Formats: sequence, C-alpha cells, structure tokens
Amino acid sequence: MIKLDILSDPICPWCYIGKAHLDRALSARPDHRFSIEWHPFQLNPDMPEGGMDRREYLETKFGGRAQAVQVYGQIEDAAIAAGLKINFSGIKRTPNTIDAHRLIHWAGLEGRQTAAVSRLFKAYFEEGQDIGDHGILVEIADGIGLDKALTERLLSSEADLEDVRTRDAHARARGVTGVPTFVIANQHVLPGSQQSELWLQVIDELTEQVNSAE
Repeated sequence: MIKLDILSDPICPWCYIGKAHLDRALSARPDHRFSIEWHPFQLNPDMPEGGMDRREYLETKFGGRAQAVQVYGQIEDAAIAAGLKINFSGIKRTPNTIDAHRLIHWAGLEGRQTAAVSRLFKAYFEEGQDIGDHGILVEIADGIGLDKALTERLLSSEADLEDVRTRDAHARARGVTGVPTFVIANQHVLPGSQQSELWLQVIDELTEQVNSAE
C-alpha cells in the first residue's frame, strides 16, 4: 500500500471540495493502492472554545462583508462543480474544531476515520450543525459505530488534546500553511483542492510503478 496523509480541518470548505474530487478518483480506480490517514490542522487554532458567530468571523477574517461574499461566492461555485451542495446560510457559528479532531483521531483507532471525516463535513456544511458541540459530536460518533458513552466520557476529559495540538504544530513546523495538504508516500506534497483528473493521473502512475517493481 501507498500512504496518503491528508491534513485538513472539518470546517475548511476547500478540504470538503478536495475530498469530493479525491473520492471521485478513488471510485473510478477501485484498485488504487492508497492507505489514507487524516491529520489535524486547525484553520483557527485561537478560536474561542465555544466558537463565534459566523458572520462576525467571516467579516473579521476577510475585512468586511463584501469581501467575504466575494470569496465565498467563488467557493460555492467550486463546490457546485464538485457535486456538493453547501448550505452556507445554514451555518450560524464557526466552531473551535479541536474536539472534532479528537473524534477523528479516536475514529482512526477503530478503523472509521474517513467515515468520521465524511460525517463531520456533512454535518457542518450541509446540515449547519455546530461540530464544536459535544452533544453533536457524540451523535456523530454513534452514527459511525463508535461507542457513544465512551466518546461522551472522552470528550468531557482532556484525552488526546495535547496530542492533537502537537501534531498540528508539527505540521506547521514542517511548512504547512494551509489545507487541504496531501502527502504521498511521505515524499510528494500536493497542496490545495486538486481535481479528480490529477488524482487519476497520480493513481495510474503509482500503480504502474508498483506493478513494475513487483
């Protein structure tokens, strides 16, 4: 297998779009050799624990309402092109995602990491849920087959908080400044939301290399 490490944040729209492009390529090449692992990278590591009003967040980040509308208009166009329906108007708060990243980590221990990532994206971008809320995270965990009571106990503790923060800091120290970032075989880095056509090319080239080596 070929390791594909993906750094992302479940409130990053380009990460959601990038995953859609990758998923389409993987579906077209079911014999791909990728073994996928998701890694934490918070877009807003200094976000207050309870998050903040989304409109306030966007206007502060982009320097006003007009600029925010322009940027997210481009994102919405890209999402539609990727076959996604993002309900931006339904998102009322921008959460702190540290606990969502903890959930992704725990799901990985149970072999359900990609399921957790997919469900978090859907909950946030399509359903407008606050994925910083422990109750919502517990329901997401239950929905993908994780132990509901255990997840609730873990979220109420500081379990793996420092691990997630350390991994995030390590990525930044290695030069990652934005997500999604894809690392193939710990050698080749693909930053940004890549189109399915590029992924198909990458998969085909890697498959050819592996077959030749075998």
